[in-house]
Formats: sequence, structure tokens, C-alpha cells
Amino acid sequence: MEIEKIVLSQKDFFKTQQTKSLAFRKIYLEKLRNLIITNEDMLYEAIYKDFGKSKFDTFTTELSFILHDIDYYLKNLKSLAKPKKVGTNLVNQFGNSKIYADPLGCVLVIGAWNYPYQLSLSPIVAAIAAGNCCILKPSEIAENTMKAMAEIINKNFPPEYLYVYEGGIEETTRLLELKFDKIFFTGSTKVGKIIYKAASEHLTPVVLELGGKSPAIVTKDANLDIAAKRIVWGKFLNAGQTCVAPDYLLVEEVIQEQFLEMLRKYIKEFKYNADSEQYTRIINQRNFHRLTKLISPEKIYCGGGFSEEKLYIEPTILTDIHWNDEIMQEEIFGPLLPVLSFQNYNAALNSILELEKPLAAYLFTNNTEEKEIFTKRLSFGGGCINETIMHLGNGNLPFGGVGNSGIGNYHGKYGFDSFSHQKSVLEKATWGEPNIKYPPYSEKKLTWIRRLL
Repeated sequence: MEIEKIVLSQKDFFKTQQTKSLAFRKIYLEKLRNLIITNEDMLYEAIYKDFGKSKFDTFTTELSFILHDIDYYLKNLKSLAKPKKVGTNLVNQFGNSKIYADPLGCVLVIGAWNYPYQLSLSPIVAAIAAGNCCILKPSEIAENTMKAMAEIINKNFPPEYLYVYEGGIEETTRLLELKFDKIFFTGSTKVGKIIYKAASEHLTPVVLELGGKSPAIVTKDANLDIAAKRIVWGKFLNAGQTCVAPDYLLVEEVIQEQFLEMLRKYIKEFKYNADSEQYTRIINQRNFHRLTKLISPEKIYCGGGFSEEKLYIEPTILTDIHWNDEIMQEEIFGPLLPVLSFQNYNAALNSILELEKPLAAYLFTNNTEEKEIFTKRLSFGGGCINETIMHLGNGNLPFGGVGNSGIGNYHGKYGFDSFSHQKSVLEKATWGEPNIKYPPYSEKKLTWIRRLL
């Protein structure tokens, strides 16, 4: 069936009002949950074929997120969808006011390759919970996971409700020519601009989950051992192919040498070798060559080894880095960690402020004043103090970017709201009302209106 016909069928199905039923939404959320659990082995095998991701990492960073999201909506759907009463001002008495969470209609979710299950299915779960029909376009770069999701969903869901559309740039372009009620995209800022421009042709609202150069700052007042351990884990998880990974490191000069040795220690301890189950491959040759070109041999502190045959790049720390170096111009999205030093904390923050707003930012310190300055002065999508990445694991926090790093957010309640329209309704009593708003006008009526407003 042609994608245009499927989109039209979804628009028609949405008009039947069936997706507005909470029972209907729960049936399909439970169905998706069961399908993920019963097909876990197939999902593990597909992602391993794509870039060597282990069962452990796939469950902890992908499937567990999706299953948690489903459980959250099954438990909280009634309260999320319940009309919210709000106050009614004096001029609208006697009346009551409510906000209704209205499903948007037919939505398009365009997933990313680096976490192909999580970044495709978590938005879909939120969209289903909010009562929408959905088209999912996974990334073709992770081809096997794309096919796995298509097999699971297209065999078990009616296409007029949920459908996975396979393909590459040509198919995505074709989708963007169609009118949707919302487009949700996860990927690069460059492609995000293309999505945004295409959406504008239909005045389609968008959520853009993009990226950027996310800094990690370590001051002399940090617990250095904990900081090193958590930064190494957060940076080299998924071989650095994580949108919220620390992109570069700013370390206070007085502790730099000591801290670099701690980073080296944990890289060695975590055993990120070419055949390790805790370390993935680079997704393809294009990204492999892009990353290896960024390695300046004279700046290597540790690491630097790679194998094109295995698409493996060793965790690499680069020092003597300057802001105008090539590696500091764009998001790295790989296992290379450039380190810059600073003497003045405020000056370091000023340097970050000169760049585009990042998707994440991290600070390691036990200094209360430094924490306060960090949260007040820097603008970023989300982040942590004395941790990396783990803010994504709290479903009570919205996840999204700001400025160049994205538009809109999701996770938990915020995902439900993102795929809903907040519809305002004022209901007025029909018994008696003052005549002051109706013609003919008079100075006396205006005097009363001034008092009321």
C-alpha cells in the first residue's frame, strides 16, 4: 500500500473517535509492551548486527526506557487525560473553565540510528497514550533494527492506526510532502532544519530533538574519582554515539594532570576493547572516517587506536585543545574527548556562553556557589550536577533542547502533553447576567467594565 493511502486511512480512522477512548489506548499500549517482551531476542540480534550493541546495553539504554514509558502511561493515563479545572475570572461569572487534552490526529515520528529503539518507540508510546494515529519512520542507517520494528508493528497493528514506513532519504522526503498534525524528529541540527522547513509548508508543529556540543566541567572542589568514573561511562557509552554525551571537558588547571590520570585509569578498567560487549562499533564507514580525521596524533593523551575493518575507535582523550581546533567546531558524536583547561570558573562559563546552547551540560563540584552559578547562567536542554546522562532516566523530568539543540520536549507527562492540544472550554450559566457588555454602549457601562477588568 502506498504511504499516501496509509496516511489518508489514518486521518479517516482518527475521525471515527476510537483513539480517544482510554480503553482503546491501553489495549494497544499493552499489546506493544507484550510484543517487545516476546520479541526481545530478535531485537537484540538486529541491533547487534547494526553496530555490535550488547544485550545489556540494549536493555538498559533502549528497551527498559520504552517499557517504563508504557507502564507509566498505563498507570497514569486516566489522570493525564482528565479535564483540568482552572479558575474563572470575575467577568466570566457565572461559569466554569476547563482544559481538555485533545489528541492531535495523525502524527509522524522520525527516529534516530544511535538509539534506534528508544528514540523511535518512546515518542510513539507517548503519541499512542495521547490518542493519536502514528506513522513511524525509523532511521535507515540502523537497517536491521528498522526492519525488526517494521516486522513487529506492521504484522500486529492495523496500518490505519500505527504503521512503520521503511526506507531512506527518498522515503523521508516523500513523507515530508504530506500533511501531518505533528512531526517529531530526533537527529542532527542540519537535518532538523530541513524537517522544520518542510513542516512550515503545512504549518505543522514540530518537536525537534537535536544535539550540540555538551560540556562537562570539573572544578578543584569535585570528588575527582567519582567525576572521572561517571564521565568515562557517560562519554564512551555507545562508543560516544549519544546526543547527551559529554562532548568536551573543561578541567580546572590545578587538578588537570591528576584528573587525566584518573580518566585513563577508568578507561582501562572498563575494558573498552574492540571485542568487548560493553563497547559498540561505529555505525558505518562514513562516520568512522569523519571521526578518525578529528584525531590529531600530537594531541593524543591516551587511546587513538582504530580498526576500519571492525569499525572500532579506541576511547581517546585529546589534550592541548583550543577553541578554534577542528574538533571543537561541531558535535563529535563519537569516542573522542577533547580536554581544555581553565583557571577562572566564570571565564570558563563565558566561553560556553559564546557557543550555541547545548542539549546537555554537566558540572562536577561540591562547591555550592559554583552549582548555583552553573544553573543560573548557562542555558541548556537538561543536565546533571555530579553525574552524566542519568537525567534521562527520570521520567518526571522533561527531555528536550533549547535554541539550536531543539524545540519541545517529552518523557512522561511531557510526552503526553507534547502530542496533545490543550483545548480551553468556558461554560457559562444561562440564568441571568448583567447587560453591560451589550450595545448600546454608555459611559456608565464603561465605568463598570473598567472596575471588572
